[in-house]
Amino acid sequence: MAVLAAGRRAVATRGRRWIAAITLLLGLLGAVAVAAGTPPAERTFAVVSGAAQSLMSIVLPFLGVLATVELRRPRPIVVLAAIAGALVPALLVAGIGILLCAAVTAIAPSEAAGGRWSQAGVVVLGSLLVQMVAQLVGTGMGLLLRQPVVAYAATVVVPLGLWALLGAVAALRPVQAWLTPFPSVQHLLSGEMDPIRWAQWLTVLALWGLGLNALGSARAARAANS
Repeated sequence: MAVLAAGRRAVATRGRRWIAAITLLLGLLGAVAVAAGTPPAERTFAVVSGAAQSLMSIVLPFLGVLATVELRRPRPIVVLAAIAGALVPALLVAGIGILLCAAVTAIAPSEAAGGRWSQAGVVVLGSLLVQMVAQLVGTGMGLLLRQPVVAYAATVVVPLGLWALLGAVAALRPVQAWLTPFPSVQHLLSGEMDPIRWAQWLTVLALWGLGLNALGSARAARAANS
């Protein structure tokens, strides 16, 4: 019940509902733009979803930030309920995005060799996992930074900045996929997963989902007790 209540609070205000609406609008626009601009031979559910869900994952963490940044008594049980509650709208948004991408894919003509629905099952699962990690980045940054605007920026700048930094150093490029979310997002939404890529995603989940929220929870608890 606490999780469901936290889930309702995650979209309880007009501002939060606007964030959810903008997230879905970006997904729809991305899906339509890619479907219109991709040659029929390459127009698949995976291609459409890759653009739409990636765009959605940029804005969605703002809801996660708001779910935790305003906690006045960040006791462990309260924090866990807020984090779990924030995942409820994240998964709902991801699910609606899946339906939007499926509708656009079904309407747009396709001549893809493997069929427009190739790897659809993995892409659907990947869409849910991508938005789940995106939301966890938001809740973690909200706990860690405690200032909404700063936390909003950090959800974008920190993961992409680390990805760019690692990519700029040839010796560090092999660890990009293990330490930053962006490569796992690409693999999940393309449907091209293998045991190594699943291991990379689990590492990203541990770092950016569990680790970041654990660090943020400890930081918020110390701040509340000081």
